[in-house]
Amino acid sequence: MGQLVDGIWQPGWGAPTKSGTFDRPAAAFREKTIAPVAGRYHLYVAYACPWAHRTLITRALRGLEHAVSVTVVDAKMGADGWAFRTEDPDPLGPSQFLRDVYLRAVPDLTGKVTVPVLWDRERNTIVNNESREVMRMLDVDLAPLARDPVVETLAPAALLPEIERVLDAIYNPINNGVYRAGFARSQEAYEHAIAALFEALAHWDAVLADRPFVCGDVMTEADIALFTTCLRFDLVYYSHFKCNVKRLRDHANLWRFTRRMYAVPAIRATCALDEIKTHYYWSQDNVNPTRIVPVGPSEYALDLEQPL
Repeated sequence: MGQLVDGIWQPGWGAPTKSGTFDRPAAAFREKTIAPVAGRYHLYVAYACPWAHRTLITRALRGLEHAVSVTVVDAKMGADGWAFRTEDPDPLGPSQFLRDVYLRAVPDLTGKVTVPVLWDRERNTIVNNESREVMRMLDVDLAPLARDPVVETLAPAALLPEIERVLDAIYNPINNGVYRAGFARSQEAYEHAIAALFEALAHWDAVLADRPFVCGDVMTEADIALFTTCLRFDLVYYSHFKCNVKRLRDHANLWRFTRRMYAVPAIRATCALDEIKTHYYWSQDNVNPTRIVPVGPSEYALDLEQPL
């Protein structure tokens, strides 16, 4: 996907570690608070990306569509990284690629160019590009701007310690685990990632046997973080990333949880299944050099809509 080095774009997927593992770099922009001012902030996202999808869901559930504007980049990510669509140009541009937004903030930046990006129109810079922190800022800091929210909060104070624990627990083996499997460059690294992934899936399948959401009876940020990976599992991770020990649909409780989340109209409106599949198979030519996008699984969308 390329990266910036001292402000200069370097294409390519980068060299793997000596052991063949995939190590995700930390986000570069990490401010933790924003002001409750409608129209001040802008989100750059991709429908295909699970990390960006978290912020779109949060924005929708918290009734912030009127307060935080959004630009969606192209699902097909080539050698120049994320690119803007002709029909959805950068409103703060001119920009051809998302890297232009990063360079507008820091002209000599070294780092990956990822989504989501939360931009501050007033200060003309990036506030944060770490999805977990952007979710919290949208939910908590912009709460005064909420208009007809679907949920009153995704971070209830009484559940915050448990939410943080679950977010930590699912990140490495599940959220990042599918990438650790898919981008592994040695058999040992791949098998290690797969073992941790399916052990974690089995654990959370058991947790969800007697509760609707991972932290109990109410939906939280942790559910959103788990859902965006679950939604993509059978669609792309199972085959594209070789996560084929079991389908998500073979985990009865995780699958019911995924369908429960998908059944919420505000969430479903953010789910672009075709873009998800196109992005992974077309963009990640380090995994799929032919860039052929498979036709199936044809039954997946129908299975998502089955009654709970």
